[in-house]
Amino acid sequence: MIPDIDPTRRQLLQCLAIGAGAAALQGCRTMIDQNVPSTPSAGHRLYLTACSGIVPARQQQLALPRLRQAGFALENTEALARSHQRFAGTDAERLADLNRLLAQPQLPEMVLAARGGYGAMRLLPQLDLARLGARVREARALLVGYSDFSAIQLALLAKSGVGSFAGPMLGDFGSAAPSAYAIDEFFRTVTTPQRSLNVPGPHASARGEGLFWGGNLSVLSSLAGTPYLPDIKGGLLFLEDVGEQPYRVERMLQQLYLAGVLTKQRAIFLGDFSMRKHVDAYDPRYDFDAVVAELRRISGVPVFTGLPFGHIADKTTLPLGFPARFQADESGLALQFLDYPTISPLGLQPQALLETLAV
Repeated sequence: MIPDIDPTRRQLLQCLAIGAGAAALQGCRTMIDQNVPSTPSAGHRLYLTACSGIVPARQQQLALPRLRQAGFALENTEALARSHQRFAGTDAERLADLNRLLAQPQLPEMVLAARGGYGAMRLLPQLDLARLGARVREARALLVGYSDFSAIQLALLAKSGVGSFAGPMLGDFGSAAPSAYAIDEFFRTVTTPQRSLNVPGPHASARGEGLFWGGNLSVLSSLAGTPYLPDIKGGLLFLEDVGEQPYRVERMLQQLYLAGVLTKQRAIFLGDFSMRKHVDAYDPRYDFDAVVAELRRISGVPVFTGLPFGHIADKTTLPLGFPARFQADESGLALQFLDYPTISPLGLQPQALLETLAV
């Protein structure tokens, strides 16, 4: 179920869409036009990075003109065409995507991951994470992505304390039918310095605050025992995953428990797990609910389910590595995110993306 969001959302979209008018309608007719110039003369600078898997051509064909029409000046689009084995280029090429940011006099306002898959963690030992994080913090740039990009996000948080955003990637904007909810949530979050997310109940009564952090469970558990996993005490840990049976999800959670990660948290929040309805071959009573029950037992902290994020179309956008507070009871769960960087809504036209749904 998509959670209830503050009713001012539509007002925000209306403000952002001022001036779109005929330009937005024209954008609907040219959404997949490959003749759109690669570098607009003006717009919010959006730098694309392909740290992981090969980027499907169809996603590029749909996403790039949509993002331009929405008000972004795209950079590093040439990285999307690379391929090497199962990766979007060699390790050196993918590493260069991030190192190139260090050479820029002024960082772009946003860095957007192209897609997930695998490959980002191969780059970690060669990245100057402290320097990159310092530049991102100074520029208040927004790093957006999820899935395998979690490795970069977690490593930056661990080595420099800089936060990022769990949000849609190029592939989401390049979907044949983009989610209006995801587009709405993305623009709302990246342009609003404080926001709330409400997840319908019932939930166990609890409240607290801390650093909201986490990401993809497979990636996070693979970093346990390495210097690239943040050591967060009293945090609000968020987890999601795709293609993992309940027993495999529990095994990764047990790994985090044995590594001492889970018991340090103030609360744990679970997003979408695509195989949560999988029937276990040995005992159908062992399901995702059983895994959540075990997580509550071993962690000893409140565990909340149903956050609308993961490998799903209708995903919200979550600030990671920034302060948040929560309150839960029988009526629902409310999360409030605080003090994270944003970009100006001026010049952005989310309506141009929403209009693609009618094409």
